Amino acid sequence: MTLLEVRDLEVTYAGGAAAVRGVDLSLAAGQKLGVAGESGCGKSTLALALLRLLPAGARVSGRILLNGEDVLTMRWGQVRAVRWAGASIVFQGAMHSLNPVHRVGDQIAEPILLHRGATAAAARKRTGELLEQVGLPAARASAYPHELSGGQRQRVMIAMALACDPRLVIADEPTTALDVMIQAQILRLIEQLVAEQDVGLIMISHDLAVLADTCDRLAVMYAGRVVEEGPARQVYEDARHPYAKALSAAFPRIGDRASRFAPSGLAGDPPDPSALPSGCTFHPRCPVALDECTVEDQPLRDAGQGRWAACVHAGAAVPPPAGPTEDARSST
Repeated sequence: MTLLEVRDLEVTYAGGAAAVRGVDLSLAAGQKLGVAGESGCGKSTLALALLRLLPAGARVSGRILLNGEDVLTMRWGQVRAVRWAGASIVFQGAMHSLNPVHRVGDQIAEPILLHRGATAAAARKRTGELLEQVGLPAARASAYPHELSGGQRQRVMIAMALACDPRLVIADEPTTALDVMIQAQILRLIEQLVAEQDVGLIMISHDLAVLADTCDRLAVMYAGRVVEEGPARQVYEDARHPYAKALSAAFPRIGDRASRFAPSGLAGDPPDPSALPSGCTFHPRCPVALDECTVEDQPLRDAGQGRWAACVHAGAAVPPPAGPTEDARSST
């Protein structure tokens, strides 16, 4: 069953910045979709658009079907009912997302009281259970956000997102502030939630290794577009788009001498969304660009085995960028 279907989604901010350009995605119940890319590629804008949380003045077009209903055409009352109960989001930056003058337990209990019609006692009990589920003692419900560490605040945000048992959870960098041990616990918790409750998960991260280990499929975004999508592990280990390949190569592999002696990188910065280059927006940074890439934007092409890539080289492995010479490696 398709839980979420996004078709030709476009978001343009006031001033003409095209943050999301023609994104198509689908997510089934119980499936985990990772979204990766550099800062400024449109990941968080995509997440906010799914629940109509964008600032006033942003122009949005396309379709966002959640359980068959278009979120973009819902009445305001319907949207309020969908948030938290139908779909919830773990925001990036917990300190800025929690109200500093309210105890964290009250903030977790609020959606339970509003959407479930629970009594105050039942909401307090559920709040304690949620805190323990994410690795915090129930007694921390009485704490204010400034009394918690960054990792603890992030876990409070995850508990809040789970409060009303939503069908869809959107996690925008959910483990950024956590140390590696707690990060592993949270990732396992999210995986358990998806498996046990048939929840759909969209996880946004810069860390392709985390997404490859956690998610079923992976979509890589660049300049507001999905430039590659496919099974997460395959995209991570054998990317077909040169941008996805560069992102993957930026993470060293433990035990891989090649990545140790020839660390990879990608020169330049993502383009300004209000002044995108012609043709394929990645061509100014692309090590394998052709003449046609400078004038023709490349659509997603079938790259085989359930994979898609917006590249003229799709259907075959993308040639790797030239690395250091053997002499340079031997002198390292």
